[in-house]
Amino acid sequence: MREIIFDTETTGLDTRDDRVIELGGVELVNRFPTGRSFHKFINPQGRPIHPEAQAVHGISAADLVGKPTFVEIADEFLAFIDGAKLVAHNAGFDIGFLNLEFGRLGHPAIDPGRVVDTLALARRKHPMGPNSLDALCRRYGIDNGHRTKHGALLDSELLAEVYIELIGGKQAALILDSVASPSAGRADVDDIDISIGVRPIPLPPRLTDAERAAHAGLVGTLGEKALWRRVAAN
Repeated sequence: MREIIFDTETTGLDTRDDRVIELGGVELVNRFPTGRSFHKFINPQGRPIHPEAQAVHGISAADLVGKPTFVEIADEFLAFIDGAKLVAHNAGFDIGFLNLEFGRLGHPAIDPGRVVDTLALARRKHPMGPNSLDALCRRYGIDNGHRTKHGALLDSELLAEVYIELIGGKQAALILDSVASPSAGRADVDDIDISIGVRPIPLPPRLTDAERAAHAGLVGTLGEKALWRRVAAN
């Protein structure tokens, strides 16, 4: 199973007017990172960056001078996500911006059936919250000390670790395909027949005769109701 954990940074929060200025993602196959990633800064073609947004991600208009436009990176990103499930935190925000960008280019919208929202997963698993990416990193002991600003690639890398924790992927990955298929239930694992063989040559006793005699002498001093006497009788 192939999944792309992705994130966007934008000029602001209004999907009607604002634009994507950073796009990043990392690839998981069978819930393990492959090392493949995608990362682009994107020129918003004159759209100003809101000060509130810049305070969050730290990207200025000057940083985007000479960067490719969305049309120039769209096909590369579509190839990267082709056939994969898409995973994002507060996915409606990111998918909304991407679909508007793709719509401007005449590309079809991303099918919502391909999308997993980790914020929704976290709210179901931890209904009392908080469930921001930083809060989930703290909850699961994931080091995010280098996250001083939001960043599409960095946040994708952190979210990949959070996602695996949210779905219990580390434990699930320990069940090998030879034992149970991904669609198999727990009953399939419980029905495994395990046989224990008999040693052809028994192991030598670990107690010496002297130790046995010393123990018997000690038990003899404990009285008639001592538990050791019951053990010896059995």
